[in-house]
Amino acid sequence: MSEPSVASYPVDDTNRVKRLYKRAHYDQATVHALLDSGTLCHVSYVIDGQPYCTPTLYWREGTKLYWHGSSASRMLRNLSEGQPACLTVTHLDSLVLARSAFHHSADYRSVMAFGHARLIEDAPEKARALTMMVDRLFPGRTESLRPTTDQEVKATSVVMMEIEKASAKIRAAGVIDDEEDYALPVYAERIPVRTVLGAPEPDGRLLPGVARPAPLAGFSAGRRLDEALTEAYAASYPAG
Repeated sequence: MSEPSVASYPVDDTNRVKRLYKRAHYDQATVHALLDSGTLCHVSYVIDGQPYCTPTLYWREGTKLYWHGSSASRMLRNLSEGQPACLTVTHLDSLVLARSAFHHSADYRSVMAFGHARLIEDAPEKARALTMMVDRLFPGRTESLRPTTDQEVKATSVVMMEIEKASAKIRAAGVIDDEEDYALPVYAERIPVRTVLGAPEPDGRLLPGVARPAPLAGFSAGRRLDEALTEAYAASYPAG
């Protein structure tokens, strides 16, 4: 009986991991899980031969990535008509101190996604995207907010990029030294790194009786951010 096929992104010289290729993952499940557990990305593109890299918030729907910004943004003006772009996301999991400078490292999870970005100009599609810009993080929250004004919609642009190619690279090895170096009297360790949520700080001008909505319970003090984001994504997109 044959094994079920695993959906993966195509691999070529653009997204193939060349150094330490055993850390590479091209399957959609791994790539998407790393994307869904983050919220800040960096988008790289070229304008008139000059490279730029812009940090922004993003979200995923299937094999599509979305991000937003001001309508006056140089990035959005130049990624509006099918321009090639690369979106990257990185989770830092630890700092690694080895017995040699060469083997000092970090444990991490990262994704590079490639495609052609286009500006969303269809009004209903843009309205839905602007809703999900909020609801991807806080499921259902838009329904409780003041309606977005026409001027706010005009001032905000949304870009969509179909993921044409992608690769994930994961290091979770801790200390790796040359075998002979383990006999040296040199201290080595792994220092875990976590982004953890702090205690909520209610706005000082809340009206009396306005309580924190129950759906925000997942964003609680002491919880890991990547876990809260993954849970929020699953609530907003139950089909994955």
